[in-house]
Amino acid sequence: MREIDAPAIAEVPDMRRWVASMSKQQLLDLDGRTLTQLLLGERVLVEEVSGDWTRVIAIEQPAGKLDERGYPGVVRTAHLTGGEPPQGVREVVVDATATALCDEPNGDVLLPGVVIGTRLAVAGERERGWLPVLVPAADGPLWVREADVATAPTGTPSTKDLLAVAERLRDVPYVWGGLSAYGIDCSGLVHLAHRRLGVTVPRDADDQSVVGERIELGHEQPGDLYFFARPGKSPHHVGLAAGPDRQMLHASGQESAGKVVNEPMTEARSATLVAARRTLS
Repeated sequence: MREIDAPAIAEVPDMRRWVASMSKQQLLDLDGRTLTQLLLGERVLVEEVSGDWTRVIAIEQPAGKLDERGYPGVVRTAHLTGGEPPQGVREVVVDATATALCDEPNGDVLLPGVVIGTRLAVAGERERGWLPVLVPAADGPLWVREADVATAPTGTPSTKDLLAVAERLRDVPYVWGGLSAYGIDCSGLVHLAHRRLGVTVPRDADDQSVVGERIELGHEQPGDLYFFARPGKSPHHVGLAAGPDRQMLHASGQESAGKVVNEPMTEARSATLVAARRTLS
């Protein structure tokens, strides 16, 4: 374990502090160290427990080329808890880029950094602009600011809805394997924006590139997905069409950016553009 990674793998992880402790180059060099991240309450299949670490399958993050059951990886055992999610209760989804859960309305923060797209089960009536919610391993309900959540989506979102969610994550640092408002990669941006809207898409760009309807280049609309690949290779990058003349919103791992940006597609990017797809109506 690297000392610099201590905030990320602490018993109560602090992703903001972890990302803030690293330089842009260190964040770009996480390839192979961070595969993906789990949201609060996300379900996993446990494959093997080995002391402080557990091998799991993240079943809410499809990864067909890696495992048809979901995304495989290793997490701290302390980050897992048993039990089944609540059934038959009203759910809300975090709509703020990140929020905190408190011990009482406007009380002490017990769990910071709960990110957009996280689903929470409502445990009672609102009180002074706060909602009680159930959290795995907590002894009782915690409280979330009602303004930071929205009713869990049930309808069919549009490509414009998708772009609007992704746009709110602009300037989030690029972190390989990141899936949060504190650090995110290109496919993580696409996955998390869909997730906020109640739609499940694969976690990685190559798997995302076969989802939805293929759109002829030149006919894309805002919120459609652009895919980039080198000759003979699977797609390695994905971004969202954001306007005319191939304006693109994407998590850029290039050293000149190193964050989520909305920018004209560069000539270098255009040279590897291979497809566009529409995942929503």
